This record gives sequence, C-alpha cells and structure tokens, in this order.
Amino acid sequence: MISRIDLRGPASRAVLDSPAALRDVLPRAELDVEAALEKVRPICEDVRHRGVEALIEITERFDGVRLTDIRVPAEAIAGALEALAPKVRAALEESIHRARLVHREQRRQDVTVQVVPGGTVTERWVPVERVGLYVPGGNAVYPSSVIMNVVPAQEAGVASMAIASPPQADFGGLPHPTILAACALLGVDEVYAVGGAQAVAMFAYGAGSCAPVRLVTGPGNIYVAAAKRLLKGRIGIDAEAGPTEIAVLADDTADAGHVAADLISQAEHDTLAASILVTDSEPLADAVVEELKTRVDATRHRERVTEALAGRQSAVVLVDSVDDGLRVVDAYGAEHLEIQTADAAGVAARVRNAGAIFVGAFAPVSLGDYCAGSNHVLPTGGCACHSSGLSVQSFLRGIHVVDYSRAALADVAEHVSVLADAEDLPAHGEAVRARFATGELAGLAAWEEGR
Repeated sequence: MISRIDLRGPASRAVLDSPAALRDVLPRAELDVEAALEKVRPICEDVRHRGVEALIEITERFDGVRLTDIRVPAEAIAGALEALAPKVRAALEESIHRARLVHREQRRQDVTVQVVPGGTVTERWVPVERVGLYVPGGNAVYPSSVIMNVVPAQEAGVASMAIASPPQADFGGLPHPTILAACALLGVDEVYAVGGAQAVAMFAYGAGSCAPVRLVTGPGNIYVAAAKRLLKGRIGIDAEAGPTEIAVLADDTADAGHVAADLISQAEHDTLAASILVTDSEPLADAVVEELKTRVDATRHRERVTEALAGRQSAVVLVDSVDDGLRVVDAYGAEHLEIQTADAAGVAARVRNAGAIFVGAFAPVSLGDYCAGSNHVLPTGGCACHSSGLSVQSFLRGIHVVDYSRAALADVAEHVSVLADAEDLPAHGEAVRARFATGELAGLAAWEEGR
C-alpha cells in the first residue's frame, strides 16, 4: 500500500548528513509545469486578445458549461447564503473569526528611522490595489480557500478583489453554492465562474467587467500553476502550488491510528497527494501500515486514497533517531508537518523548513485546514525551504521613503561621490554635487580626507 525507505545504519550516514542527497532519495510527486506551459500559452493568449468571448468558448470546451456571462450575479451569491445549512454557516463563521484573529496581528506598522539629524528613512507598508483570488474546484469543494485568501487580503487593506472559481454543470454553470456563500459571508461580490489557466489570464489581462489585477493568489492544478509561471511579471503571484503534502515525524509515543488517519486525510485530496511518515520506531511503522489497511477500506474516497498512498510521492521513512528524522523533514520541507513525539513542542522548535507545523496529538492538519486560525495556502514541492504561506504580508509592499535635509545630504555627499567613482558611475556623484555651490563641499572634502 505504501513503500518504505530505510535510512538506518552507518550506510545511510552520508545521505542523512547531506540535505541535497536527502532530497534526491525522498519521495516527491512528478509535476512537469514546463510541459504544461505549452498547453496554457495559447489559452492565455486567446483570453488576452478575445476576452470574454474566449473565456466562454474555453469554459465550454473544458468544463462542459456554456455561459452567457462570466460574472456571477449578485442575487446568486445572496441566494447561496440564504440556502446554506445553518451548521455549515456556523462553521464558516467560526473559521472566519479565527482567521481574522490571527491575520489581524500580522499587519506591519510603518517604521521611521532617523539615520542622522535631518535624515530619515521610513518603511511604509502599502496594500496591493487589486487582487485576483483563485478558488479551485475539481475533486472537492473549497469554501475554506475563500476564507484563506480573502481574510489576509482584507486585513492587509486591499481595496479591490475578485474571486474566480470553476463553473459547475450541476449548479447551472455557477461555482459551487458553498463557495458563493463563503463569498457572501466575507462581503465579496465580484465573483467569476471561470477556472483553470483561463482564470489566471482573465486576472492578468482583464476581460469584460473584470479589470486587470496586480496579484493572483490561491492554489490550483498544474495548469493554474503553469499560467502563474507564464504570466509572472505581468502579475505578482503567491506561489506555483503543487499537490498537497503531509509529513509526520513520530516516535514510539505516537498513536498509530492518529497517524494513519492524518496520512489518509491528505491522500483524499488528490491521487498525487503526498503522505509521508518519518519515524525511528519500526513497531509504530508496522502498526500504522496495519491501520491504513483498515481505514482506507472504510473511507469514502478509497480509490483516490489508495492510489495516492501507493504512489511514488508517499512513503514510510525509517531512521535511527528523532534527530535523524529532523534532518529528513528539514530536507523535505513539507507543506504540512506534524510532530508526534514525546517532546513535540521541543522538537517542533528545532524545525527549520515547513509550511506549517502541527504540534502534538491534538493539532492535526485538518484543524489547520479549517479552524486553527492559521492559513492553509502553503508552499509545496519543497518550496517551504525558501518560501512562506499566504499571509497579510503577501498583500503588502514595503516602500522606503527617504527624506534628507540639505545639511544631511552635505554631510554624506563625499561618501556618495567616492562610491559612485568606485563603481565608475561619476554622474551619480555629480547629481549630489549639483545641489551645492562650487566649492561649497570643498571644506567637507578636506575634512574627510584628513580625518
């Protein structure tokens, strides 16, 4: 059902001591974004040149839905909220509340530093003017992704935002009603029934009532990732999201049933989803495999789960110690990392690379997906080694504001000129000297030379 990688013993020491070697032996889903680029390029160009007409034709081709308008009517958004089951509404509202608590505290304040008397540098944090938020369809319904995209954008102060989500034939060509209800709860009324690469192109170039955006965020399939790569530069992007991942670092204190349930919870997303257990306990590994056999048979999406667990991207990794396990998970850089060890908090504090860390037996990834207050739009494919998940900062830009008086500039003028000459850019120095009368800086230059 799930393969094993044995990194125990002296023969594995060289691999464990090399992050690069570890990355080569650890499982990872194949995701050829470069190949997908050639498929999405004509789609994006078509949307660029023909706008709504192209979107309607592409949507009919890929989604089997013939739209008359790409924008979701306001009454459909309001109606979806009215029809929402009370328990689902209560759960979404709690998720929104907790996400706001966390993301509101992420907002940075402007900082002014007095470098010298009369010379200051201020870092201003300015929100992106307009953003496009992508909410995937496919195997599941993701109203939680509406929350995870919208809440940090709102807390950052983004003034204009639009959501795109694939149309569903079962719902009259509209996005799933639970997604629309989440939009209504968050006060977002600009929603488009557009999915895939064409949605990213719509955001980048504009089409119909959808004005171009500055930034596109949100997970999607390989074609969404390819469109983001293709259009990066014209738009900012959060990341090229790949298949979801969970890594569990566990010792013999972990509950095998908990671990198996958590591995299955990620595997039900997609046949390419990665589920990895890293442990120094072979008895735990054996017990987890036995639990998987029982639990997979009982789960609703057993075929999808079985394929994901049996895929090359999933494995049980055996190590000699928790310290070696830390080396493995740091090299892997999981989107979601659970720590189920005797000293879970202490071990978690030593982790360097992960999108999000879930500490102990009662912080499963599922909690983070919905109601922890954290964000579930996280780096995949090892990108956690250098990138962060979605946050308020994703929607802000830091702008340095330089304010120097005449005296403060005069005080540093010769240093600027010397550095400009050292870089063979004399006009840079002249741009400073031009602000002062001939000979005015001579005394300063002599003083600088003699000190």
